[in-house]
Amino acid sequence: MTPNERKSDRGDRGERGEGMDDEKRGRGFARRRVCRFCADQKLSVDYKDQATLKYFVTERGKIIPRRISGCCSKHQRQIARAVKQARGIALIPYLVIGS
Repeated sequence: MTPNERKSDRGDRGERGEGMDDEKRGRGFARRRVCRFCADQKLSVDYKDQATLKYFVTERGKIIPRRISGCCSKHQRQIARAVKQARGIALIPYLVIGS
């Protein structure tokens, strides 16, 4: 097979696959999340506030990562520290067994 024949097998995509369908290319545009603690200065991360911390912990007890929660790195570190403190004094569980 010559190099010219191989290029023709690719169709109209070219060298890097530029002609791929839009549905196969990616997941589309995702809106950038804004850190809720940076947006509202009145909010603060506190290990005693279970209502706020429950949004950053899964039902299995894992801390939700920054790319999903949308928090900045500074506040994500504060959240992780607060969750660990709250676990230590048994305000929130380490893990949920059952269910």
